[in-house]
Amino acid sequence: MSTPPPQGNPFAQGQNPYAQASQGQAPYPQQPGAPGVPPQGGAPYAPIPPEQPRRKVSFKTIKNVLVGVGVVVAIVVGVITSMDDADKAEVGDCLKSASSSSDEMEVVDCTSSDAEAKVLKKIDGTYTSFTAETACRKVSGATSFYAQTGDGDNFLLCLSDV
Repeated sequence: MSTPPPQGNPFAQGQNPYAQASQGQAPYPQQPGAPGVPPQGGAPYAPIPPEQPRRKVSFKTIKNVLVGVGVVVAIVVGVITSMDDADKAEVGDCLKSASSSSDEMEVVDCTSSDAEAKVLKKIDGTYTSFTAETACRKVSGATSFYAQTGDGDNFLLCLSDV
């Protein structure tokens, strides 16, 4: 026969229901992270952080973006307008130097007082100073030349005075 479990208050009878805990065993399974229980490798799922509130786009942000875009547009326009026009020059066009310290040329109207030279012949290819001069000597009326090399569009313009 078996003995029935003790009835009543176990402390009154001198029995401790948690006596097993003092012997190294817990009466209930302990969860990792509970007080007094070391973590075991980590939780199977990390808690999801709360969603951050969305920032409103401020006037200052819009202004800064527009100023940045304006600066980029101004730079692009400046580069395009400062590009050498000589690659667009055709036979019969007149040219002037872009500046006194530059060897870039601009196409101008031949009736303009800015016109310095007239294009007599345009020859595709890469030329050195010596080969450009030799090629333009063969062109009747040529007094000077303009050779462009480097940026992929290489050519020679044989020029006469206006």
